[in-house]
Amino acid sequence: MEILAVENLSFSYPLCNEKALDGVSFSVEKGDFVAVCGATGSGKSTLLRLLKKETAPAGELTGEVRYNGGCCSGGAGSIGFVMQRPEQQIVTDKVWHELAFGLENLNIPSGEIRRRVSEMACYFGIEEWFDKSVNELSGGQKQLLNLAGVMVMQPDVLLLDEPTAQLDPIAAQEFISTVSRLNRELSLTVIIVEHRLEDVLACANKLLVLENGGISDYADVRTVAQNLRSKPELLKGMPAAVRLYSRFDKTCVCPITVREGRDFIERGFKNSVRCVQGKPYVHSAAPALEFSDVFFRYSRGEPDVLRGLSFTVYEGEIFCILGGNGSGKSTALETAARLNKIYSGSVKVFGKKLGEYKNQSLYKGCLSMLPQDVQTVFLKNTVAEELADAGAVADSLPYDLSALYERHPYDLSGGQQQLVALAKVLASKPRLILLDEPTKGLDAHARGAIAEILKQIKASGMTVVIVTHDAEFAAECADRCAMFFRGEITSCDVPGGFFPSNSFYTTAASRITRGYYDGAITVDDVERLCRANLREEGERCL
Repeated sequence: MEILAVENLSFSYPLCNEKALDGVSFSVEKGDFVAVCGATGSGKSTLLRLLKKETAPAGELTGEVRYNGGCCSGGAGSIGFVMQRPEQQIVTDKVWHELAFGLENLNIPSGEIRRRVSEMACYFGIEEWFDKSVNELSGGQKQLLNLAGVMVMQPDVLLLDEPTAQLDPIAAQEFISTVSRLNRELSLTVIIVEHRLEDVLACANKLLVLENGGISDYADVRTVAQNLRSKPELLKGMPAAVRLYSRFDKTCVCPITVREGRDFIERGFKNSVRCVQGKPYVHSAAPALEFSDVFFRYSRGEPDVLRGLSFTVYEGEIFCILGGNGSGKSTALETAARLNKIYSGSVKVFGKKLGEYKNQSLYKGCLSMLPQDVQTVFLKNTVAEELADAGAVADSLPYDLSALYERHPYDLSGGQQQLVALAKVLASKPRLILLDEPTKGLDAHARGAIAEILKQIKASGMTVVIVTHDAEFAAECADRCAMFFRGEITSCDVPGGFFPSNSFYTTAASRITRGYYDGAITVDDVERLCRANLREEGERCL
C-alpha cells in the first residue's frame, strides 16, 4: 500500500536561481526501507525536509507530497525526522525529559506518556542512562536518544538525514541495525539519506539516486547498484562488494554485503597470489607535533579526558586518529591547537612548547585547525566574502567553489560547508593542519577528492593530522593510523598493518578478503589481487 507519493516536486531556495529539486516524482510503499544517495549538494537533505511539512525550508515550491493519499504530510507525529547533528535535535536537559517532550507537546495524558516512555527506554536499552544529563552522553547515545524520542511518538514513516555522519563505526553499525529492526518488527517505513552505504544497503530494499536535483534511478537495491556501472562518481559511494563487482565483466548477481562480496571472490578468483606488495613507509626524523604524557580534564571535579597521552607526528606525513565517540580524539586536537590548557605533560609543535609561541605566532603560517562544527568558522554573508576574508585566491584553491560564491554559507549542504571551511583553513598556508572529521557530510567522490588534495599539500611540505571515523578515507590517504581509547593512543601503524588487524575499525575490503588474501585494505588492492588470480575456466557465479 502506498504511504508516500511525491509528484513533480520542484524547489528553489530564496535568492537562488538554480533549483535544488527539479521535477522529482516517486512513491513509497508501507514498510519500504528506502536509501537515498547522490553527490554532495544534489538535493538529498532538501527532499527529505520537504517530506515533513514542519521541517520544510523556506523557498519556492511546486508539486505536491501526498501522505496516505491526502495532499499533506500527515500530523506532527505521523512522520518522524532524525537529523544529522544530534545536538540540534535535543531540546531538554535530561534523557527522560527528552523522551517525554514530544508527547507532552501533543498533550498526551501523563499515564500514557509514562507507559510509552518506559517501553521505548527498554527497547533502546536506555535504562542505565535514563536519569543522566544529555550533556554526559556520547555522540552515539545522543543519536540513539533522538531516534527513541521520535519513535515514542509512534510514527508511520521515519526520515533520517545522514544519522551516522558523526558516529564511530561501531556506533554507526548499531544505529543502522536498530533502524533495520524497527523496519522489520514494526513495518516502519524508512527513508534514509546516507553517504556511508556499506551497512545501509544491506538493510534497504530500494535505492533512490539523486543527480542535480532530479531522480536518475529508483528501483530495488541490486538493480540500481548494477546500473551504476556507467556512473563512476556515484559508484564510488556504493559498498565495496558493488564497486569490486563493477570492475569485472561478470554476468552474475551483483553482491551487496561483505558476505556476498566474499562469495563473489572465492567463486571467481583463486588465491595463489595472496599478498599486496606495498611500499615500505619511512617517516622523516623531524617531529611536527609531540604529545608527552599529557593529562587534561575540563574541570577539577571531572575525570581526565586525556590520560598520559603520548605520540609523535613527523613532518610531511598524514596521520589519522580513529576511535570511539567520547574517547578524547577531538579534545586532543583542540589541545594541540592550544584551545585547552593541560595540567601535566607537554605538547610541542615543531620542537617548541606551545607556551613558547607568543603573540599568536602559533597561528601565523604555523598551525591551523578545522573544527568538527565547521559553521563556527563562518563570519560573512556569502561564500565569496568568506574566502576573501581568509585571503583565499580562486586560482590558488585546490578545488572549484565558484558555483557557491553568491550563496550564504548556512544555506549550503553539510558537505559543501565542509569544502568551504577547508578552503578557508588551507588559505593560511600552515605548516601543520589539524582536521576534525573533514569528510563528514561528503559523498564518496568528494572524499576521494579531499584525499588527493591532502596528498598534494603533503607533497608541498605540509603535515596533516586528522581525526576521523571514516576508515576507507584513512586507508586511502594516511601514512600512519592510530587507535584512540580512553584518552590515550593504544596502537599505531601504517594502514597495511593497522586495518587488517582490526575487526570493526577497518575497511569493508579488508573484511571481504580476510583469510583469503593478505593486506588488502582498499578496493584497488582487492582488484589487483583478483586480476592476478583470475580463474581460467569453470567460473562459477552467485
